[in-house]
Amino acid sequence: MSDKIRVLVADDQTLVRTGFRVILEAEGDIEVVAEADTGTAAVRQAQLVRPDVILMDIRMPELDGLAATEQIRRWPDAPTIIVLTTFDQNEYVYRALRAGAAGFLLKDSPSSRLIAAVRAAATGDSLIDPAITRRLVERFAEPVQPAGLPAELAALTERELDVLRLIARGLSNAEIAAELIVAETTVKTHVARVLTKLGVRDRVQAVVVAYETGFVVRG
Repeated sequence: MSDKIRVLVADDQTLVRTGFRVILEAEGDIEVVAEADTGTAAVRQAQLVRPDVILMDIRMPELDGLAATEQIRRWPDAPTIIVLTTFDQNEYVYRALRAGAAGFLLKDSPSSRLIAAVRAAATGDSLIDPAITRRLVERFAEPVQPAGLPAELAALTERELDVLRLIARGLSNAEIAAELIVAETTVKTHVARVLTKLGVRDRVQAVVVAYETGFVVRG
């Protein structure tokens, strides 16, 4: 059995796919198991090879990367998806997060960042710093002023709501522990419960929920 991280590269440019393959397969712990040149092909290949991580271009023929991401992320045990683009525009980042992507990476990022992003995705880590995510959501989320606690958060305890509020501020587990005067292991437990109750896979998605429900507001 191989312990390598299995990656699918989806991009309509052959040179980009080849370049990513060369960079990733130079690492002993990563293997590119498939490629796709359209969004439709990306969905099909993801079904066939069941990769651990997908590098997904936004602009592709037939089906764009965001739509493909939405389809794939609805599957049980769906692979982690890193959305790729040459466009350094915040609205793409936010749309990618809403589509279910775990992260966002510019195509011209250094090879070391690409490798680190794939490794982080394989372990379930967020690929965008929570503080950056918070600024994006503050800019692009529709303002909501709910009356009372949003229904989506009803299952959370008071302490879990405190933790979610601090996650949305971009605090790390260690910083949350200091803020609440509890052990970091306790914070990790609370974070895991928050993610489970919200039905999201990572902290990035939790931040999106916090802002979109109006639990945390801009500014």
